[in-house]
Amino acid sequence: MEEEGILINRSGDGLSVISNLGLYLCPNVRNIIKKLPDDFKSILEEIRLRVNRPLMVFGRQKDYFVDIDGNLSLASVNSYYIGRESIEKTLQFASNYSIYSVEDELKNGYITIHGGHRIGIVGKVLMDNRGIRTLKDFSGLNIRISREKIGIASEVLPHIIDSKGDFLNTLLVSPPQCGKTTLLRDIIRMVSEGVPHMNFRGLKVGVVDERSELGACFQGIPQNDLGPRTDILDCCPKAQGMIMLIRAMSPQVIATDEIGRTEDSMAIEEAMMAGIKLITTVHGRSLENILSKNIIGKLVKDGVFERIIFLSNSEGVGTVDSIVDGMNLTYLYKNKNYKNDRRVV
Repeated sequence: MEEEGILINRSGDGLSVISNLGLYLCPNVRNIIKKLPDDFKSILEEIRLRVNRPLMVFGRQKDYFVDIDGNLSLASVNSYYIGRESIEKTLQFASNYSIYSVEDELKNGYITIHGGHRIGIVGKVLMDNRGIRTLKDFSGLNIRISREKIGIASEVLPHIIDSKGDFLNTLLVSPPQCGKTTLLRDIIRMVSEGVPHMNFRGLKVGVVDERSELGACFQGIPQNDLGPRTDILDCCPKAQGMIMLIRAMSPQVIATDEIGRTEDSMAIEEAMMAGIKLITTVHGRSLENILSKNIIGKLVKDGVFERIIFLSNSEGVGTVDSIVDGMNLTYLYKNKNYKNDRRVV
């Protein structure tokens, strides 16, 4: 079955997002980012600061060097170079002038700021007998811009809710930066709210947000809308979080991002035994690829996931290549430009 393409990456108000984000950038970088072309600001995904290296930004699936006037180039000639002071000042703004207040987050290599934006951090790692204690001598920042895409799940929801109005166990598959987390976030919101025109009542959703990417909690408050019936465990390991939700919050659906450990599989089995539905993601490019993975491959072969959705950036970030029936591995939807039939076996 070939149909018109589904594209989940619809633009938000990029200019206001960048304007608010600018409050956390050191003044020199802030002024340069303000000068970027407006059409690029609307799709800007990352801002990269590295000591003694050119300022770089990422968008349209490409890295660009930036000069002092905000001009973009694929070559580093005339680029604006970042000094250590720019990185230190940006971290001061991001931590409200108290880097010690975010030490727990630093252990994971990032901090989350207001708006749900994430600042990845590299530098010298300090260890103790319990593992990573903190980072210091910061040498690079990757500011990942968070944008909600409200409503993007509406086109795939009919494929993951059956004729009886029951939500189906769903796995989202894609390479990095192809929109699976963005789609997952909006599916959670719609499942939590309910969909009146589909006669689908909202369900209680428990989210284990191990990397703070779904709810993007800032000081305990989710910055993204995950719906009125959603409970979030922020910065919690997936397997432990799933068990905690099962025992304490009576969820009807559990949502996580990027499963792959043995303990994740065991927690999924416990959730299924409790009659709880699942939606999660995994990195991958094809069905053959995920079947070759030890943990997720076994779950797919066992028919745990009733729907498997494959995403790519073939027509822009968030292109739905295909939707597969997880019980018999046949196509339910195939993008009209999707050629590789060997992905389903």
